[in-house]
Amino acid sequence: MDMQTCSDEFEKLIFRMTTPRVVIDNAVCPSATLVKVDSARKHGILLEAVQVLTDLNLSIKKAYISSDGRWFMDVFHVTDLYGNKLTDESVISYMEQSLGCIHYTTKNGHNIHYTSTSRHNGLTALELTGTDRIGLLSEVFAVLADLQCNIVDAKVWTHHGRFVSLIYVKDYDSGSQIEDSTRIETIVSRLMPVLKGDDDIRSAKTTVSMAVTYTERRLHQMMFADRDSDTTPIILPSRSDPPVVTVQNWTQRGYSVVNIQCRDRTKLLFDVVCTLTDMEYVVFHATVNTEGDLACLEFYIKHTNGTTINSDIEMKRVIQSIQAAIERRDTQGVRLELCTEDRPGLLADVTRTFRENGLNVTRAEISTSGDTALNIFYVTDAEGYPAKPKMVEAVREKIGPSNLKVKELPSILPQKVERDEPGTSVGGAMLQSLGSLVRRNLYNLGLIRSYS
Repeated sequence: MDMQTCSDEFEKLIFRMTTPRVVIDNAVCPSATLVKVDSARKHGILLEAVQVLTDLNLSIKKAYISSDGRWFMDVFHVTDLYGNKLTDESVISYMEQSLGCIHYTTKNGHNIHYTSTSRHNGLTALELTGTDRIGLLSEVFAVLADLQCNIVDAKVWTHHGRFVSLIYVKDYDSGSQIEDSTRIETIVSRLMPVLKGDDDIRSAKTTVSMAVTYTERRLHQMMFADRDSDTTPIILPSRSDPPVVTVQNWTQRGYSVVNIQCRDRTKLLFDVVCTLTDMEYVVFHATVNTEGDLACLEFYIKHTNGTTINSDIEMKRVIQSIQAAIERRDTQGVRLELCTEDRPGLLADVTRTFRENGLNVTRAEISTSGDTALNIFYVTDAEGYPAKPKMVEAVREKIGPSNLKVKELPSILPQKVERDEPGTSVGGAMLQSLGSLVRRNLYNLGLIRSYS
């Protein structure tokens, strides 16, 4: 056997060893689709698996995560946003392909996985950080319109008085990526004073990148780097109860245990796992349970070097970071959906109308499909209360009632709870026996008949 044949056979062996095994089952659970994944354990692979489910806007009702040595096993109970099991074969096929490719690296060194970032190829990414204020988004979009930047996609988050945005742009005339260094310097110099404002409590930041990135993870990283969790919380009247997070060390087993209780919503698990991963923690075991609109999550974690959380300061940092990650996506205000023909300066005009009518944008999701703009805005009044109907109607009249519509906020639909253990309360942030946890996970994976 020649060297090339040996190399090819070795590549095939590596592929079989590193490719996750994926099973999607609609028969076991009456109310949810089971997604089972088992693979070699690598740092970040849990996040990639959750990211696939997040990209499909699936609701994770339950999850059981367990790793043993170099192998990990996950079971997710998922539904669509309407609480239904997954029946669309194209969605199931996409999920199987995507989960089957997470964290596989070819001999050329390229990671293969399916993500939504491919639509951002050939675009220039602007990363903006600053102090939030009413009208800030309007000013940012006005600058970009004046500089002949066409906004293709964007996401905006605000939290604790801070503002972050990831905006993907291209040149109006050529329709291509903006690469000219002089023009990029002009964009940065025009945006910096807008982001700083008159009373900037921290340094504003503007970064230009040609690289493709996963937008929502990057927004978490930007907020984390800006230390939004350290800022004195701004208590808004529309804010729901804050999440309850506790951290304890289980010294005998060598784990730190994180317990979370909060309102359930889509992408909750992604936000928490994303934060733990970027803080260089490894999740070895975890459970997620939901009942109605309440979610309870428990994670057994270690540092990447195998140690537990070793100080009260670090413990506090973990608690604050997880709370901030959950709150960043918490919906505030009235949801407005804009669907209209895209044109230069559209977003500058729309957000200026918001500002002139006293509406503050707390979160935004901007996208385009062909010649159509599909944009979502969450708006409050100047004091943080949900915008009054008269204010919203005044804005709709100016923009066009058929183009700008008020939508109900998406919510988690309640579902019958399948209790794992009789008499077990969904609440309670107390340590469990690791052996019991692992046995329950193996039971839900279908690897043993009973965990009692």
